Amino acid sequence: MSAIFVRSLPFGLYIGLLALEGVLRDHATGFDVRWLYPLKAGVVALSLVVLWRHYTELHKYGLRLRQLSLSLAVGVAVLVLWVNLEAGWMLLGETGAGYDPRDAEGRIDWLLVAFRIAGAALVVPIMEELFWRSFLQRWLQQSDFLALDPGRVGVKALLMASALFAVEHVQWFAGLIAGLAYGWLYMHTRNLWAPVIAHATTNGLLGAYVLTTEQWRFW
Repeated sequence: MSAIFVRSLPFGLYIGLLALEGVLRDHATGFDVRWLYPLKAGVVALSLVVLWRHYTELHKYGLRLRQLSLSLAVGVAVLVLWVNLEAGWMLLGETGAGYDPRDAEGRIDWLLVAFRIAGAALVVPIMEELFWRSFLQRWLQQSDFLALDPGRVGVKALLMASALFAVEHVQWFAGLIAGLAYGWLYMHTRNLWAPVIAHATTNGLLGAYVLTTEQWRFW
């Protein structure tokens, strides 16, 4: 299997199931589309496990304390910006109701919450960093991307990958900042676990923020 395929497949599965979710929601099938999120996370997680041997950039597990601290700091900084960058021009359309885990009586379904946080903090960061940073950001610099030291990625490739990452999100401006932050972190540390941890920190803390404030639109 090609290096591009194995890094694109989990991301493609996620986007495909996201599109299915939109179709089911628009056609009012009666199915609770919130339960598609555990399916999305599970399918993506399974694909990552099956293909793990191909992800050589993730076989290096060690981060120095300084790198780990920097990753956590970047993750927290992105979270703070994410929940504050909401001006109209910073959004691609309406944010919508988001992922609301409450039932008709207003009680939170904690199983839905558990699936959501686990998927967002454990599965999505690995899937997205493999695709956006390890593959696309390096490929935009050099077609033989696996042979490229992450530290040698140029500003143009960083900006292009971050811009594409941005339009994946309704909050495109916050997404752009996040893409630049995670991309820079990968270049700086030369270790993909650094942006994975930063991304996981952002998503995990965002889940805590959403539950605390009930601002479901951020989900």
